[in-house]
Amino acid sequence: MRTLYVSDLDGTLLRSDQRTSEYTNRVINELVGRGMIFSYATARSYITARKVTEGLVAPFPLIIYNGAFVRDNATGEMLLRNFFPPGEGTALVRDLVDNGIWPIVYAFVDGEEKFSYMARAMNRGIQDFVLSRKGDVRDRPVENLDGLLKGDIFYVTCIDEPGKLKPVLDKYVSRYHCVYQRDIYSGDQWLEIMPADAAKATAIRQLKTLLDCSRLVVFGDGMNDLDMFHIADEAYAVENAAPELKAAATGIIGPNDRDSVARWLYEHFQC
Repeated sequence: MRTLYVSDLDGTLLRSDQRTSEYTNRVINELVGRGMIFSYATARSYITARKVTEGLVAPFPLIIYNGAFVRDNATGEMLLRNFFPPGEGTALVRDLVDNGIWPIVYAFVDGEEKFSYMARAMNRGIQDFVLSRKGDVRDRPVENLDGLLKGDIFYVTCIDEPGKLKPVLDKYVSRYHCVYQRDIYSGDQWLEIMPADAAKATAIRQLKTLLDCSRLVVFGDGMNDLDMFHIADEAYAVENAAPELKAAATGIIGPNDRDSVARWLYEHFQC
């Protein structure tokens, strides 16, 4: 029986300094070398995920943008992808702007992955987001709505006040995959909107088929991990996880700052 092991990143596999530790890197690299089938699933992009896990050099697939893409850790090859249907991404962005929300729009523009934002309409949350990604090759400030709508859109992030974001969540939650939560580092309210098929659970199901795995073990800490907890054979919440996730878990392991995912894998994985 082939088992796929999948961990969330922030608050789970990463320590609070937003890095994987030397211990976690060593254990996962070793276990993958011994045959463990591993992946991590994150809202991060390929670039920012690789940056915070630079010590993980073993070849394994990465579930990024909350399931919008699956890419190979070693080569960057795109293995799976989910986009908004034609016209739906642009209609969504127009509606957000009509409601006074200027989002960060992820799209392939002229064949290159970019995140676009209205440079003259940034609130503090978006300014902090942009500053944290200074030098990122995907950075694409625009000056008008047409620039924001360009390309094949696959992911939209809104950072704003709950009073503005909650009505949008209520409007789209039954149509698209929406993640509504406060950022664990800044405390800002985020609303992320993706195609309905762009979910961690969907990408994991696709990956299980691709890798011919019949069993799934997952690890997480936040509300955006619930969907993968619901499809797992075993689901483990770290000690610092949200109460709702703990309630859905098979068991509770130690906190992220003690490398608890890597320690569990080291103790339980068998070739």
